[in-house]
Amino acid sequence: MKKTMFLCVLSIFLLIGCSEVAFNPNEEPAGSQSNYDMKLSMDNNGLFSADVSIDILNVSNEKWDELKLYFIPNMFTSENSPYLNTPSKVEIESVKIENQDASYSLEKDTINIPLKTSVSPNESVSFQMKYHFTLPTDGVRFEKIDSNYHLAQWYPMVPTYQKGWNKQDYTSEGESYHTTFSNFNLTVDIPKEYTLVTTSDEDRLLSVSNNTFRIEKVKEIFVALLKDPQVIQKKSDNVNIRVFGTGESEEFLDEVSETAVESFHYFENIIGPYPHKQLDIILDGLGMEYPGVVTAGSLKGRSVTNERIKEMVIHEIAHQWFYGMVSNDPYTDGWLDEGFAEFATSLFLMPNEKELGYIDLSNKLEPLPSNLPLHKYLNGTQSNYIYGQSRSNLAKIFNQHGGKQTAEDFLSRYFTLYKYKEVDTEEFVRFMKFYLEIKDDSLFESWLALENTKNE
Repeated sequence: MKKTMFLCVLSIFLLIGCSEVAFNPNEEPAGSQSNYDMKLSMDNNGLFSADVSIDILNVSNEKWDELKLYFIPNMFTSENSPYLNTPSKVEIESVKIENQDASYSLEKDTINIPLKTSVSPNESVSFQMKYHFTLPTDGVRFEKIDSNYHLAQWYPMVPTYQKGWNKQDYTSEGESYHTTFSNFNLTVDIPKEYTLVTTSDEDRLLSVSNNTFRIEKVKEIFVALLKDPQVIQKKSDNVNIRVFGTGESEEFLDEVSETAVESFHYFENIIGPYPHKQLDIILDGLGMEYPGVVTAGSLKGRSVTNERIKEMVIHEIAHQWFYGMVSNDPYTDGWLDEGFAEFATSLFLMPNEKELGYIDLSNKLEPLPSNLPLHKYLNGTQSNYIYGQSRSNLAKIFNQHGGKQTAEDFLSRYFTLYKYKEVDTEEFVRFMKFYLEIKDDSLFESWLALENTKNE
């Protein structure tokens, strides 16, 4: 009997082992690798000064004759956003290549720099830029809110390079910027009355005004300057979770903190380990994810419920895995992080159910795929497909293949295989078909545009 049981266990182990060997994950190549060295300061009048140096390695198969970078602060100037009551001001002091003055053009959120000397594969180029800016009072994530400053995408950002620079036109409807995992050295000098919140694990509530941080393997960095925030700190295992309020009641802050700790613990258990020692949640601004920081809106002046804010917190925390570590291009495959964050949120919110909640949206939406580029959706409609339709169809598929337990096991395996890789729709479908032993594309064709998904 013992021998028979041993052979059964051994057989199961071999089958699992063979499955892991049989599937070889593919990833979208980043094409570029960047190391950023940045200095940021703010004076007492809200004027920021930045000195940014980026070493960019060409890991593509093509020569580079130009650099093309995101510079999103320029989208909020009076020229590009004339409707803003208080637009940002941007003044570029210098742009250099290899510490030599370089010619460049700035159009909307794109900096183009022609290179005098081509950069071959496995060679690097050094880019430097000094500039000054203010924040708009009603921007999108890059904004001043009352006495607080949110600096999202405030620096020149290097796109991926995939048969050319993968740089799309800016849109506020979704995320139009796409970067790969990079390393950052950041020095921040701010007035002492502000609390500094960043992607770094090392910022402290009672830190001195000048702070220097090293941040590795993140897609971007976020900086917030908060004036007299309320703060609640709690631990989830060895991770410090801080909730910053901007006028909420102490009772509500405590509720949000409990929700954050519970959902964070759940995601770590079912998906995989969180890579940082700290997670910051700011109840201010629009709901948005950044490495190590999420913003989740405020009750101030908004017709939003306490429960909706808490659901937003859960969703943004889920992004620390799907976006923060498993990457995708949010312009073309935004459902792979937004739909997954919604799906993971729904799993957390139904702890005692075996089947997943599913809403049939086929009669409520115009039939469009969830993985169209952002510009192909009518303004204001993309969330229906990127968030809602994708989440519902994932639930529908898992209900046919084992329910919640299978879904949780799948997320863990998916995360393990694709951690710090970039995934596109075709690769996701290829893996899901393998994992769930799905033989054709019929479960995907009604809600995804598929080009080439082959059975293993």
